[in-house]
This record gives sequence, C-alpha cells and structure tokens, in this order.
Amino acid sequence: MLTLLGVSMIICFMYLIMSKKLSALVALTLIPFIFSIIAWLLGFHFESLSHIELIKLGEMMLEGIKKVAPVGIMLLFAIMYFALMIDSGLFDPFVNWIVQCVKGDPVRIAIGTVILTMLISLDGDGSTTYMICVTAILPLYKRIGMNPLIMTALMILANGTMNIVPWGGPTARVASALNIDPRHIFVPMLPALVIACLWLIFIAYLYGKFEKKRLGIIHEINIKKNFNISISKHPDAHRPDLRKFNAALTFILMVCLIMGILPMPILFMLGFCLALAVNYPCLEKQKQRIAIHANTALSVVGVIFAAGVFTGILTGTGMVDAMSHEFTAIIPPVMGPYMAPITALISIPLTFFMSNDAFYYGVVPILSEAASNYGITPLEIARASLIGQPVHVLSPLVPSTYLLCGLASVEFNEHQKFTIWWAILTCLIFLITALLFGIFPLLKI
Repeated sequence: MLTLLGVSMIICFMYLIMSKKLSALVALTLIPFIFSIIAWLLGFHFESLSHIELIKLGEMMLEGIKKVAPVGIMLLFAIMYFALMIDSGLFDPFVNWIVQCVKGDPVRIAIGTVILTMLISLDGDGSTTYMICVTAILPLYKRIGMNPLIMTALMILANGTMNIVPWGGPTARVASALNIDPRHIFVPMLPALVIACLWLIFIAYLYGKFEKKRLGIIHEINIKKNFNISISKHPDAHRPDLRKFNAALTFILMVCLIMGILPMPILFMLGFCLALAVNYPCLEKQKQRIAIHANTALSVVGVIFAAGVFTGILTGTGMVDAMSHEFTAIIPPVMGPYMAPITALISIPLTFFMSNDAFYYGVVPILSEAASNYGITPLEIARASLIGQPVHVLSPLVPSTYLLCGLASVEFNEHQKFTIWWAILTCLIFLITALLFGIFPLLKI
C-alpha cells in the first residue's frame, strides 16, 4: 500500500509540473504534504492524530530542508557571482577575441560557437547563454550564408554538456534529491567533461569543413569594427580596470573548488562578497547588483528548498524504501550490478520526455535506493543520472530551447531533427568516457 501511495504521489507530481498546472516549487511543497497526510490517516508511521504526530510530520519536512540547505546556499551565491562577473565585463575581451578570430572562415566560426557557448554557460542559465551567444554569432552566420541550424545545434549541445557544473540545474537537483555535496559529484566527472567538450569541438570542425567546402571563406568581413560587443546588459556596471582582479579571483575560486579547500557554499559566499565589495564599493551599487539578479537566483533556490520538503517526506514516511524494494524485486538479479550504466542509459530518454524536476526528484531517488542493494552508492547513481543532459535540452519541455530557436529564426522541429543524433552520440561519448575513467562502475562486484 505504501508503494502504491508513493508511486501515486510521484505520478501526480510529474503530471502537474509537466502539464504546467503547478510550478515546480508549489508542486514539490504541496503534493508530498497532501500525500503524507493521506499516509498519516492510513496509519503508516503514525499512531494517532495527536498534536505530537503533526509535529513529527513537520520535522520530516524540516529535516529535508536542512539537508538541501548547503546546495541552496551554494546555488544562490554561485549564480550571483557569475552574474556579477558578466556585469563587470570580465568575459568581454575573451568573447571579442573569439568573434574577431573566427573572421569569415566557417571552420573558425563553428568552433568559436562551441567555445563561446561553453564559456557563457558557466552562469548556469540557458536563456541568458543563448541570448548572449546568438547576439554575438548569428550576424556572422548570416553574413557568409552558413546554415543557422548548425549554430543552434552547436549551442544547445555545448550548453547541455556544460549543464553538469555544480551550480547548474541538473547537478543541483540530484545533489539535493540524494543529499550529496555537488562538488563530489562534479570533480570526478571533469575528465569526461573535457573529452565531451573536445568531441563537440570536433563536431564543429566537421560542420565547419562542410560549410567551408560549400561557401568558401569570406575575407572582407571587418569583425573588429562591427562586432566589438559586450555580453553585459548593464553598461553602467562595467569595471574594465578591475578585470585582472576579477580574473584572478575567479581562477583562485575554481582552483579552491576543485581542491575542496573549503565547502562550496562558503567558497562562493566569500567570492561573491569579495567581488561585490571590490567592484562596487558604493552601498547603493551593491544593492542594485543584488536586486537585478535576485529574481533568477531566488527562483532556483526556492525550488531546491521545496525539493527538501519532497525528499524529506518521501524518506520519512518510508515511501522511497517501499518503492525501491518493489523496484528491486522486478530487476533480474543478473542486471542489478549494472544499475549505474542502466541509470545513465535510461536518463537519455527519460530526461527528454520529462522535466529535470520530475526525473531527479521523482525517479532518481528510487533508482538510487534500489542500486544500494547491489553496493552501488548514491554518488555513483548521481553521476550516471547526468549523462542524458545533452539530449534533455532538446526536449519540448525546456523553455530556453524555444528561445534559442526564436532568436535564430529556425523551426523547433527542424532544430530537433538536425541535432538529436549528435546529442545521443554526445551522451554515449560521455557514458563511455565515464566508464573508462571509473566515474561510475560498469559492474559492481
């Protein structure tokens, strides 16, 4: 009965957010609360309707929030930090250098598209990434007649691959769902990420060669004159004189993050506060920077804390244990030790047909609990669950993909057909590399 209740709760949650009847924040908070009351009335883990038992239900929710609090804090300050770096103009010289270097060569333009998108994707926001990159690159495609579908394909593949950074949506979701430090998920995946990025550059090279053969090189484009751009939407926030300081601070922050000198929430908190104080000594300027980006940051962090309520109730009521036992019972014993690569493979179609919220909060906890019966850790399942992200960003459930197609003036279905096989291949490259580097095991003995 508890299994049926848990499955019903997850199906209800998935339906409501995928049909857009409720936001993820509202669904993650209200749906588990309602189902926990149902479980309470049916007598699961509750002896009576006393006030003490109501407190116990609240404690489950609060315990879940406490576990995801570090992830929420990290996300808040990471998003604010990279937004501030973009505002200050840190990345402007590099962006302009890329745009100037590509000139009229289709090979350079295609490779530059990938590198630029990877760089801007560090802010963790797909919509912002596409707006900046399309603004910078689309005029080059139009000027020499390159197929804009190549641009949208390369951008979405690069963004989907970079989606696994610790402050990106998928990693933050799975970290909060399984109560894991995002750094422990991400750092071992760096070799696979590097190879996936090199693979995307190779794809760009192939497309560039094809277009170069078709179009040749347009030598007369004066890139320096016409494409000296800034990726910041706030010119008054530029701090070109502090660019060296910001670059050094960002480099030190990334090194400390990888080495684990301090917990990630503390690193980003310190980094953001130091950057804010140095770049904008005026208190009013500081308030302005925070207010401008608060909407984006808080909308993400709010979902993370709501996810704490969801996972707290899912665990506290015993639903996840009951569901995992049932799930384990239907898995052929010979397949159990392969749960990590199985999770990676099913993440490809599942993240396409459902939202990241539905997959990471509804499906992954069950897979993780079932895998634990075969000695596979939640950390290994968390890494495996990220493999499908290059395909996920092609899903019709991802709003930023519509933005990309709209900005580039391409049809959504044409973009999907043009990109889907490259996206699947990228996932498989990711999977094979992860297995070779031991990021998660092929077989747990």
